[in-house]
Amino acid sequence: MRIRPQRQSRRVLAGAAAAAASALAMAGTAWACPPEPGNQQTAVSQAQGEGRDLGGHAGHGSGPVGKTSSRVSEAVKGVQRVGNVPDAKEATSLVFMDYGSGPRKRTIMYATGRFGLKAYDISADPRRPKLVGTFDLPGFWQGEDTEADHKRKIIYLSRDPRAFGGTTDTGESGVYVIDVARPENPRQIAYQVIPAGHTTSCINDCRYLWTGGPAKAKWMPEDWGGRPVWVTDVRNPRRPKVFQDPIDTGRNDGKTDYTHDIQVDSAGIAWASGRGGVRGYHTSGRHWDPVQKRYRTATAWDPVPYAGGGLDEATTNSSFMHNSFRAVGRTRDQGPDPRKWGDGQVLVVTEETFNDGCANDGLLVLASLKGSYGGQGWRSTPDNPFRLQTLGTWGVAGQEGSRPDTDDCSAHYFDVKDGVLAQAFYAQGTRFIDVRDPTNPRQIAYYRPDDARAWAAYYHGGYVYVADHARGIDVLKPAFR
Repeated sequence: MRIRPQRQSRRVLAGAAAAAASALAMAGTAWACPPEPGNQQTAVSQAQGEGRDLGGHAGHGSGPVGKTSSRVSEAVKGVQRVGNVPDAKEATSLVFMDYGSGPRKRTIMYATGRFGLKAYDISADPRRPKLVGTFDLPGFWQGEDTEADHKRKIIYLSRDPRAFGGTTDTGESGVYVIDVARPENPRQIAYQVIPAGHTTSCINDCRYLWTGGPAKAKWMPEDWGGRPVWVTDVRNPRRPKVFQDPIDTGRNDGKTDYTHDIQVDSAGIAWASGRGGVRGYHTSGRHWDPVQKRYRTATAWDPVPYAGGGLDEATTNSSFMHNSFRAVGRTRDQGPDPRKWGDGQVLVVTEETFNDGCANDGLLVLASLKGSYGGQGWRSTPDNPFRLQTLGTWGVAGQEGSRPDTDDCSAHYFDVKDGVLAQAFYAQGTRFIDVRDPTNPRQIAYYRPDDARAWAAYYHGGYVYVADHARGIDVLKPAFR
């Protein structure tokens, strides 16, 4: 399928996808088409049952953790652990939200995981988060890279079809809309069934959501390799409306494949990572479309291609790109040195894959966007592939602080501050990597406890908070600055 202009978007998905859409509509969820989605009923339901994820994508399972060899001992350098929140075990993501201002300002850290959502007040002592509220969804999956509307105080929890004992074929996917105006009482105000559900991301100031992944279901088109992105209108968060046609299709050399996650940079470009690379889109304003070769207006449901493409397989261990970051505009000094490498000319990318042997697992990849602004990433084919130039890579295998007795080594989510990534590497803990020179990323500190299963690390204030599936939340104080 291809991205089509607004006036053409009323055609129903063909084949099996159409049957799925029909089934969803019968369940009380309808499809919306631009420019104004129609009035529809939204299914508001609580999750039922409890289950385990029995087939997590690329290591996204509950897997064995903990010390497995007498040779292993905790490795720490350049940081100090100053706190831990053990009741947040099976956490996958964190969101920090401020309430009020001045002396009465509160900062709440929301943790998402298999438990659902937990709210911790870190105002009084950021080293000792205090649990103040919960929204319980036992057996929930996934809430990875959870995003929030900070103005309207709403959190969007993305439900993977493997939640509550489901599978990619049998499970239901969608998004829970959680009102967190009162941190002590998070409450569901809507739930929307969507054909995708591994991650969901805010677009255009959280007025729309882009939801993608995981692997495709059997009822989806046979030639798909994974689920692309579906767009949901949440201008009225109590009545979400899903647009009929998916976007970010044809991402893998012309094949529609797994779109894993989206990050929006400070210039407003939405970067979609997944199998086949990373591609960026304008989602508002009038821009030159290098694919259609004309100026047109970008929208959340009909974005305009900007830049990006596949990564060079000779420099990576897979074609599966997990998430990305582009330092540009107000964040230009957060990544590679813009004076040497250009403002917004480098993508920092996580490759996630789990192969035999730690050295073959997912890497941190830094790639140049030069030569990709003419729509090359949308015209790439197996016979005539387009690839971004890799500037540098970094992996934990053989690095100082790494444990030798685990293959659970893939790169995962990161945060960046002053050119230094705080990046989770599952059982290899959290690594602090200087990327100011993208041709020579180098580790400057690390935190790797014996039982680490680090999913995501976040800078906040003077601390780094690590969502760890086995340990809960670790609070670290950097000493390398």
